[in-house]
Amino acid sequence: MNNIKPIPHDTAGESECEHALKHLYEYLDSEMTPDDEQRMRAHVAHCSPCLAELSVEDLVKQLVRRSCSERAPDTLRVRIREQLTGMAVIE
Repeated sequence: MNNIKPIPHDTAGESECEHALKHLYEYLDSEMTPDDEQRMRAHVAHCSPCLAELSVEDLVKQLVRRSCSERAPDTLRVRIREQLTGMAVIE
């Protein structure tokens, strides 16, 4: 049996749920380390409120992904790319 603690990262004084919800999009976007991902899964497996929030946020992401199927016109994409490449870093 795997004894993974059910929360990712250092909680820095937050409750497990506050911390899990703060890192929810990292989990949904697959931006966590494999160990942190396992900890998040373990947390939501025993925490109904966090599981519900995860489900809602995942549904919202799916709806946005499905609804945003339009592609920006090539002229707009070129203008944006030109502006981004022309930006200078100011220290």
